[in-house]
Amino acid sequence: MASEGKALKSIARANKWLDEARKNLEHELVNSCLVSSYSAMFHAARALLFRDGYREKSHYCVVRYLEEKYVKKGRMPRRVIDLLDRFRNLRHTDLYQLDFFVTKDEAEESIRSAEFVIREITQVIKREHKA
Repeated sequence: MASEGKALKSIARANKWLDEARKNLEHELVNSCLVSSYSAMFHAARALLFRDGYREKSHYCVVRYLEEKYVKKGRMPRRVIDLLDRFRNLRHTDLYQLDFFVTKDEAEESIRSAEFVIREITQVIKREHKA
């Protein structure tokens, strides 16, 4: 069932994860920063699924859904999908590879990317709510 309320709660959750990412970076916890930044992006992406009446089954499927429903129809910039894919893969590598370490530059980039993704998805929700 479509839910504007759940969509807005998911955006709020995304912003909480983004705040956590910033705090992690302040304390030089770069791995946690990247995971928190990706979580912020993921929750922003989930907002559109909630609004459309869907629930995700995998992180990969969320990105593919947004690509089909929003990017290919010109409702969202391709960069949102590219960033979600990039940081989904980095998060996976960070969590499961034994010899991978996040750099400070990657952590800083993850925050900027999360800010962009949240902003773009929030704009889609606002723009299409008015329509």
